[in-house]
Amino acid sequence: MKIVVFGASGKTGSLIISQALEAGHQVTAYVRNENGITQKNSNLKVVVGNLTETFKLKEAITGADVCISTLGGGSLTRHSPEIIDGIDKIVSIMEQKGVNRIIYLSSLGARESRFFMPQPIRFLIADVMLRVPLADHNANENRIVNSKLNWTIVRPGGLTDNEKTGNLKFGSEKTIFKGSTSISRANVAAFILEQVKNSEFENKSVWLTE
Repeated sequence: MKIVVFGASGKTGSLIISQALEAGHQVTAYVRNENGITQKNSNLKVVVGNLTETFKLKEAITGADVCISTLGGGSLTRHSPEIIDGIDKIVSIMEQKGVNRIIYLSSLGARESRFFMPQPIRFLIADVMLRVPLADHNANENRIVNSKLNWTIVRPGGLTDNEKTGNLKFGSEKTIFKGSTSISRANVAAFILEQVKNSEFENKSVWLTE
């Protein structure tokens, strides 16, 4: 499979690249700085560009089987309009180029999943601590869901740097979480790559914990 990863130099993005290469996929990493990619592999192509550069985005997307976004703003207090605009541009180019499959890494608490948290956790997490990044995820999810693409939105709980275990809990149905919702980035990366060839959660949003 030909996979494009946006946010490739981030913690989760780099794990997706490593695991995808191990599985034999052809991977294009889209990054702002080529120094953010340390992997060396004949199946890895690096495209250096910003989310505003239509030509570079087209170079990365054209001919792909699936695009994966792990883009995140990195701030709890400031919105990331450049990422919202970038997702809009990525989706538009995918539609133009006939690249139909997108997997978007969001967060538990986005859109209807905020109601999967019991009070007072919902207030503390969704309405206070993560209010700004969740608002950005909401905007990106809305753009993707209302596109012509075949999409899967992955909403993990709190991300950790623990090892991959394969011990996952996930689903697209409404639920109420009790206890910790944390999950390792390595497990999230593995789950996302599983969706590349799995149709179970096409056009669905999936919650994900350990």
